[in-house]
Amino acid sequence: MSAERTLSIVIVGGGTAGITVAAQLRRLLPKAALTVIEPSTKHYYQPLWTLVGGGVVDKAESEREQSSVIPDGVSWLRDAATGFEPEANRVLTKEHGAIGYDFLVVAPGIQIDWDKVKGLTQALGKDGVCSNYSYQHVDKTWEFIRTFAGGNALFTFPKGGVKCGGAPQKIMYLADDWFRKSGVRERSQITYASAMSTIFVAPKYAAELMKVVQRKGIETRFQHNLLEIRPQSKEAIFERLDNKEEVTLRYDLLHVSPPQSAPQFIKESPFAGATGFVDVDKYTLQQVKYPNVFALGDASNLPTSKTGAAVRGQAKVLVQNLRALSEGKSLPARYNGYTSCPLVTGYGKLILAEFDYDLTPQETFPFDQGKERYSMYLLKRHLLPALYWNGMLRGRA
Repeated sequence: MSAERTLSIVIVGGGTAGITVAAQLRRLLPKAALTVIEPSTKHYYQPLWTLVGGGVVDKAESEREQSSVIPDGVSWLRDAATGFEPEANRVLTKEHGAIGYDFLVVAPGIQIDWDKVKGLTQALGKDGVCSNYSYQHVDKTWEFIRTFAGGNALFTFPKGGVKCGGAPQKIMYLADDWFRKSGVRERSQITYASAMSTIFVAPKYAAELMKVVQRKGIETRFQHNLLEIRPQSKEAIFERLDNKEEVTLRYDLLHVSPPQSAPQFIKESPFAGATGFVDVDKYTLQQVKYPNVFALGDASNLPTSKTGAAVRGQAKVLVQNLRALSEGKSLPARYNGYTSCPLVTGYGKLILAEFDYDLTPQETFPFDQGKERYSMYLLKRHLLPALYWNGMLRGRA
């Protein structure tokens, strides 16, 4: 970069990843022109939605105005990115045409594909069908759990990547606790139907979660991918991924974790890899074909769990490498795949899973985080939201 021209950095996405990077870049490169492209006027701390669905907090606690999280000195272009012209260093937008950049950070998050489960869009929020992955409908999860009178409670996990891979089962453990408290557990069957082959990706925590499942008397059905909901007969239709057989399970309460994928404009972009997500070097976060493009968070194809904690680790690496590249230096920072999933196993109980690309535990505290602890539940309920709003989004954590 010449001394006469201001460095232009465009960030596509104003969610956790985009704002965290913007805040850190503002501090690291104070003279750069930073622009965040984001169409939404609201910003959500989505990890709280498990506790909303479990009746612990009000969903309004997870929502803030987008304008309140845009870092000082960063321009907010309230528009939607629609495509890229990387050879010309331009982002295409819906309302403002082409936006030029010197460096680009791609972080638009993940797309919820409600319509990939036949009947789900029409059934959601009615007759026991709910999902914590929808801000609009998360209240219904608690309503249906609170008023459950017994029967079959079914919880699903879809095929493919999802944000917060522990969320589909966390709400199930809270439901089990509530059913016991309200006296309906003895006449209830709880089933976890997951497209995965195990209950959790990291073996250490999977072993502990299987103990939780056994203690609670929950039935597990792995390699089961939800295809269709038939609300009139209260049936959920699954495909067995191991033998392609079709399985029908009845439900009285159905919590669906919907299929998810890269946003459509990412899938159709020059940046997409085989899975549709932005193809990046898993250590440097640099796009594999275009050196002045980086990506992180849920829209990237980084082979680790899609969580806010992962973004926190990725952002530090990305901003160091982007600054180094802007100065003509080699990329110094490397991301080891660190991610964290606070696994709520009941009211007042939590296993704090932290691990890297190799699924090796990378635990923060000087005790075994694979054990259920009240202190870790308090961490999720109170400390992590404060760290998010006052630390991550301000470039301080």
